[in-house]
Amino acid sequence: MRPEHWLFTYEGLEPAREGLREALCTLGNGYFATRGAAPESEADETHYPGTYLAGGYNRLKTDLAGRVVENEDLVNMPNWLPLTFRLEGGDWFNARAVELLEYRQVLDLARGLLSRTVRFEDGRGRRTRVEQRRFVHMRDKHLAGQELVLVAENWSGPVHVRSALDGRVVNGGVPRYRQLNCKHLRTLVAEAVNAETLLLEVETVQSRLEVAEAARTRLYVEGQPARARRGLTQEEGYVAHELTVELREGQRLAVEKVVALYSSRDHAVAEAALAARHAVDQAPERFDELVAAHAREWTHLWRRCDLELELADSDDIHRALRLHIFHLLQTVSPHTIDQDVGVPARGWHGEAYRGHVFWDELFVFPFLNLRIPDLTRALLRYRYRRLRRAREGAREEGFRGALFPWQSGSDGREESQRLHLNPRSGRWIPDVTWLQRHINAAIAYNVWQYYQATADTEFLYYYGAEMLLELARFWASMARWNPSLRRYEILRVMGPDEYHTGYPDRPEQGLDNNSYTNLMAVWVLCKGLEVLKLLPGERRDELLETLELGQAELAHWDDVSRKMRLVFHADGVLSQFEGYEQLREFDWEAYRARYGDIQRLDRILEAEGDSPNRYKLSKQADVLMLFYLFSAEELRELLARLGYPFEPGMIPRTVDYYLQRTSHGSTLSGVVHSWVLARSDRPRSWKLFSEALKSDISDVQGGTTPEGIHLGALSGTVDLIQRAYTGIEMRGDVLHFNPNLPEGMKRLKFSLRYRKHLVEVEITQDKLVLNSRWRSPEPLEFALRGERHQLLPCETREFPIARPPLTPDTDMHGAGP
Repeated sequence: MRPEHWLFTYEGLEPAREGLREALCTLGNGYFATRGAAPESEADETHYPGTYLAGGYNRLKTDLAGRVVENEDLVNMPNWLPLTFRLEGGDWFNARAVELLEYRQVLDLARGLLSRTVRFEDGRGRRTRVEQRRFVHMRDKHLAGQELVLVAENWSGPVHVRSALDGRVVNGGVPRYRQLNCKHLRTLVAEAVNAETLLLEVETVQSRLEVAEAARTRLYVEGQPARARRGLTQEEGYVAHELTVELREGQRLAVEKVVALYSSRDHAVAEAALAARHAVDQAPERFDELVAAHAREWTHLWRRCDLELELADSDDIHRALRLHIFHLLQTVSPHTIDQDVGVPARGWHGEAYRGHVFWDELFVFPFLNLRIPDLTRALLRYRYRRLRRAREGAREEGFRGALFPWQSGSDGREESQRLHLNPRSGRWIPDVTWLQRHINAAIAYNVWQYYQATADTEFLYYYGAEMLLELARFWASMARWNPSLRRYEILRVMGPDEYHTGYPDRPEQGLDNNSYTNLMAVWVLCKGLEVLKLLPGERRDELLETLELGQAELAHWDDVSRKMRLVFHADGVLSQFEGYEQLREFDWEAYRARYGDIQRLDRILEAEGDSPNRYKLSKQADVLMLFYLFSAEELRELLARLGYPFEPGMIPRTVDYYLQRTSHGSTLSGVVHSWVLARSDRPRSWKLFSEALKSDISDVQGGTTPEGIHLGALSGTVDLIQRAYTGIEMRGDVLHFNPNLPEGMKRLKFSLRYRKHLVEVEITQDKLVLNSRWRSPEPLEFALRGERHQLLPCETREFPIARPPLTPDTDMHGAGP
């Protein structure tokens, strides 16, 4: 193991960068997460020490300029971090109020540990060394802990230590939300249980979710239990132990704080506060014992999920990839399997997007499907549990079937706000992103891809088929027949682009015949018809009866799937939506010269009194999402079903056209564009991949990452390595490989789960090696560049590979699943 590929090290204190560090150094375990704020810090313009329970939402209303706005937020839970000290006669420690001799913060990805080293000299010339470590336990999801080690380098005297639980927190991590009501918690209990244990219990004011934290604090001098004078501080929502111990010069004081967090939603728990008290009482005696079990669990996870790379020029790529996998596994871990939570777009790392669930699972699930498929299954059940609410949503909008919301939270209602603050203009403007109905294609796609990866017929039988059928029914009901064109159309939607919300000369919002939406609707209808053929007759009949789905409706689905309208430009480029070709060209050079960073052109144009609706421009991939999700062969089949020609030059022309008109205003943009260029233009693909890899590390959007990571982009970059450059597809009950490693990648090695197989994959520039690691009952059916093979249980096979020839219809696509 090369340590430099596992450690993120920050040298020096940089107050302006602390928010970014806190987000990137968040520790979590899929159950709860805590930002990497210093333990002595409080929420201010520099720090934001947030803790978030997965799925811990609460709803509040705000009177905003005479209009009542209601939002459901991921709640900032009580802060368990406070652990600080002061020397006799001095102030409580503040890194900015002393002379720093050394300051280093290290995130250990291999073991899931955050450490900080501080050496300082105070105004009296006393030099002190402080070492701190922290974990959120990956084995026991309810536990977290931190250790403070203080060494008196040139002084002797009393040290005062304060260990607290603070429930006075509010949601204040996103500046543009601060005009909204933000106090989500009320205190139920704040007390000392005994001389070493504190208890704080709170309740969310609307959702009535009870959360309890218990903290056990122990002191050791030179490894032996320390005799300390003890005091207690209590106020509303806050309780602290204050401890004083004598130190001699050179002595080492260790303070170990172990915390348990429980909620009223947990399984096998009678009452959250009792469970938290019991957990800290029964926790191992010493901090290192907890660290050992925690690090061992991370070792197991890395064994399943790592990507081993050999690069000609690493340029921190390997370490960045591991950081992305790390944050994915902290957001959704094996602990998620037993919970009712979805995939939050910004992780459990901050309050951006209010912790809501969007379509980002489309970029997350491909990695999980081939690593920890049970996680995908559990996360898909989050959607299934909200199927009833999705049916209600469809009826409310005048459709049939199931209409899932663009933003989802606790109960599956549409959580998209109706007003959005443009921080550039300071104006609240209408938000119609809820018109992104394509989320209902993404969910269907995720169901189907999970089934392709696992052949989990039980999931399909009990959950997946019903979702697919109700989603197909929705798309069929949304399609409107145009008798003059003899085609079905889908009207008044938004595509993934998000810049275009309507037409410049039309008062109602929404666009007509968005190509991505229309073609995805066709695909969903085809899968709805196909899934009925896969089900056993008894279950098929049950679903047809339960859903009141008759042959006439199924015939209508088939008709829609063959007569959906697509709009093309005069030169054959697939139009983003009807009327796109008639929009004005945008003056990219002038705006780059005027503003420099033009990723968020929507905000720039609105501040100027203009609108993206007038121009040919995109925030992120829209039409090109089709080339991300589907191979050229699959697209050819879909277009043939619709009666449209598919000529080889269409894909490269379409890719080139939209790449020139995209501002990359979303972190997902680089992922998709890198993917579609993975075969035709590997240097450019690698450049876009490298930029996407740094999007959160460098906070390329200028302040968004401190509010929460971008989980879809993080996962998408990992999947680019796992599937795009390896050419992995799951199609027709066969695992396909078509490797095309970038020039600078010498070797790639990882393990994947496919159906009942565990396969170790190793790819170099000239060979593919597959090693079956399980005694599976059946051989693995796979194909290398279209040629079928079998891999027997526990067999190793090696194949020479050469560069595939580029062809116009396949060179624009990495490896659509």
